[in-house]
Amino acid sequence: MTINTGDVSFVVICTLLVFLMTPGLALFYGGMVRKRNVLSIMMQSFTAIGLVTVIWVVFGYSLAFGPDHGHLIGNLDWVGLKGVGLSPNLDYAPTIPHLLFFLFQLMFAIITPAVISGATAERLRFTAFILFVLFWSTFVYIPLAHWVWGVGGWMRNLGVLDFAGGTVVEMASGVSGLVAAFVIGKRITVGYEWNIPHHMPNVLFGGGLLWFGWFGFNAGGAMGANGVAVLALATTQIAGATGMIGWSLLEWLHRRQITAFGAVSGIISALVAITPAAGYVSTGSSLLIGFIAGGVCYLGVSVLKAKLGYDDALDVFGIHGIGGTWGTIATGIFADLSLNPQGKNGLINGGGIEPVLIQLIAVAATYLFTGIMTFVILKGIAKLTPLKATEDEQANGLDLTQHREKAYPDFELSENVFI
Repeated sequence: MTINTGDVSFVVICTLLVFLMTPGLALFYGGMVRKRNVLSIMMQSFTAIGLVTVIWVVFGYSLAFGPDHGHLIGNLDWVGLKGVGLSPNLDYAPTIPHLLFFLFQLMFAIITPAVISGATAERLRFTAFILFVLFWSTFVYIPLAHWVWGVGGWMRNLGVLDFAGGTVVEMASGVSGLVAAFVIGKRITVGYEWNIPHHMPNVLFGGGLLWFGWFGFNAGGAMGANGVAVLALATTQIAGATGMIGWSLLEWLHRRQITAFGAVSGIISALVAITPAAGYVSTGSSLLIGFIAGGVCYLGVSVLKAKLGYDDALDVFGIHGIGGTWGTIATGIFADLSLNPQGKNGLINGGGIEPVLIQLIAVAATYLFTGIMTFVILKGIAKLTPLKATEDEQANGLDLTQHREKAYPDFELSENVFI
């Protein structure tokens, strides 16, 4: 097939939207932490942009999407982007340049370790974070991306449906964040300081940017300006809205209040859940998927976290792990072949129990692989450098102790200062 300029324009826009999500995540996370840790958590998102881009160019893309080797990993044919040019790759995106497909997938690889940073906020040392991004992207994200999306990958061959990253991005980041929270341990402030967002306007603005970028995140999975892309746009909007309602309703029933923080958390929870299903389910199904996501993620954050006692600082597992799990299973329940010929019929559309079982296999495999590998990676990094900031470093804030900067510097006037 030849290049379609409409498809190219559409995927370019989607690529830029997905890129915007990482700076949006930085704002979202930056508003959620205490003011002495704002720059440190934002810097981790921007660091992921730089490090993962280099990894993806040098070898990551080739191993994730290159010709299959044993259904587990790609090969090194495309190292350094050799052969990844302006002609289409018929296996992945036959109407856009191969290089554009590379760029679109790069944005997913960037944001995933940035999401994980929320679980270890306010105590993970910057050197350890750099090593974590390098090792985790190489040994977790790349193989998982090949399993699910790469031609020949075993999950893809099994028939797992993941339109835009319920396994590769959402569950992988959520489970890895949970493991990291246990391995690194709690912040010194837990139980002593009220851990509430220091800047809610940034949380809302960052959350809004994430919702905006999510349209590219999901619709871009169609790889063209077509009906499936429009379906993904619609289901993304609808799920986000009902997720806000689902979270807020439970918050009202539980605490007799509806908070702005809860509303935006419900939106993100539902966007996570609709991600694997966006191009496979009807708009009516997206109403239910989003609403349930808001509710179950609220329970994960407000009940499960308290019961288990882990310090997932910014609720990465409660939102991305639980939301991604529900969305992946829901895809097997609600998928509709009549809407997307590359999908299949789910349980309620006559597909039987098999699609749900296949999605459950994907859930189990993602949990086991990402959980074990994250544990091993963190223990290995701990042999090289301390993972956790000292009590004094945490008390003074990671902005000062890791970067020698402050997000909100105190300016003192003197006779040598001109106003």
